[in-house]
Amino acid sequence: MRKRGQGRRWSALVTVLALVLGVAGCDGGSEAIEASADPPQPAGAGPETAEPEAAEDEAAGFSEADFAAHVAKLGDRLPEGFTVVVEPPFVVIGDEAAGVVKRRAERTVRWTVRLLKKDYFEKDPDEILDIWLFRDKESYRKHTKELFGIEPHTPFGFCSRDNHALIMNVATGGGTLVHEIVHPFMRSNFPECPAWFNEGLASLYEQCRERDGHITGMTNWRLAGLQKAIRGKKTFSFERLTGLTDAEFYGRGSGLHYAQARYLCYYLQEEGLLRELYRRFRANCSEDPTGYEALRGVLKTDDMEAFRQQWEKLVLGLRFPEE
Repeated sequence: MRKRGQGRRWSALVTVLALVLGVAGCDGGSEAIEASADPPQPAGAGPETAEPEAAEDEAAGFSEADFAAHVAKLGDRLPEGFTVVVEPPFVVIGDEAAGVVKRRAERTVRWTVRLLKKDYFEKDPDEILDIWLFRDKESYRKHTKELFGIEPHTPFGFCSRDNHALIMNVATGGGTLVHEIVHPFMRSNFPECPAWFNEGLASLYEQCRERDGHITGMTNWRLAGLQKAIRGKKTFSFERLTGLTDAEFYGRGSGLHYAQARYLCYYLQEEGLLRELYRRFRANCSEDPTGYEALRGVLKTDDMEAFRQQWEKLVLGLRFPEE
């Protein structure tokens, strides 16, 4: 016998699934993803001109039937009032208005996936992952506890590998979502990637937009702390930064580790070297597991202390918000 309300919930789920499989195209122009409670809006000075991008029909070998079966397995686990949107290679689930959830799936998730794959990643994640978008702090804390049995360790959002999910407080903005989307792609394309580059690249896109057809990081809230560390002579040599073990990177002083890795990636991006570093590092990681030699190679320098001084000067000249 079905529990009370089960039939109504299942009927709604099937209706939503029918609507969102093979969802229509989205805006394809410049997007600014940042700390904002609203879905990302165009950052350009003029109207959108790019043609909408259609959703991929299949991802990582998963068919529409695979996605339908995945959504069906949510069953009674799906709380009342949630909308499900299939946005390959993810399933997006949110408790805002249905139209808002759909726009977030199209304008943040699809936009991010399209540009990350264009510049870095050939393979989709090896499994269908859920993206849970909770509308505010209260919903985020309540449902994370009820659905996954865990207390959030950050007010923004996180990736739970045990639950095959990205779990977000979307009221804090789309930047954390873009950050977390990087990780499953990195895991399937460059599983040996150390924390400094994994988090540096992901953090770069916490505040981003599209520039000349590429995803582009902008300055963000991590800048002020890094500038203070530079003035206090507390930054690492880049040999030390890239040599940090994952445990060291995520341990004491992790805020500075994230910031220095992010703005190293920012510098490389602005010099047109970031994608080259990714390709060179991934190709040679067995001989260069930290990526330090790949970094020296793309910079074409043996004097990394001189580069550090140059990099610090550039960082001290940055501003957030950007003018």
